[in-house]
Amino acid sequence: MRFLNKAWFFLLIFILTIAAYPQASKDTTSASSKDTVFIMKKSPWTAVGLSAICPGLGQIYNGSYWKAPIVWGVTGWFLYNYIQCNKDYTHYRDLYIAKGTTDYKRLRDDYHDQRDLFAIYMGLTYVLTLVDSYVDAHLFDFTVDEKFYRSTYQINMRIGF
Repeated sequence: MRFLNKAWFFLLIFILTIAAYPQASKDTTSASSKDTVFIMKKSPWTAVGLSAICPGLGQIYNGSYWKAPIVWGVTGWFLYNYIQCNKDYTHYRDLYIAKGTTDYKRLRDDYHDQRDLFAIYMGLTYVLTLVDSYVDAHLFDFTVDEKFYRSTYQINMRIGF
């Protein structure tokens, strides 16, 4: 258990170190316009760092305010179920130690497995939150506006029934 605490501590330090040095990504937009340089408005690593500190902050940083309550709700639900399964596990563990029946052993093992699954679910939610904040920051400047493409010729075709 101490190893996991140390691993989480070093992961947090690593993410905070990366988030402390946000750098704008520079990329040329096209070969024909070599003078223009694209600078991202949102730093993906800052979003990941904020999400690592508190899941949902990266989504708020990116302007996806509606995602933060979903992240908090899902994480809270998994945490609540983890705590409940842990309470039930300790209860049936104590009963199994006191009485030694196989029913208590089966229930103890079931709640132990459920508790471990909810811990895995919380970890996956945490990682997916980090990935979502990173991708959302990269796509922050992406545009799907039709006026953006109006300078080129287009062929449109409609089929009506």
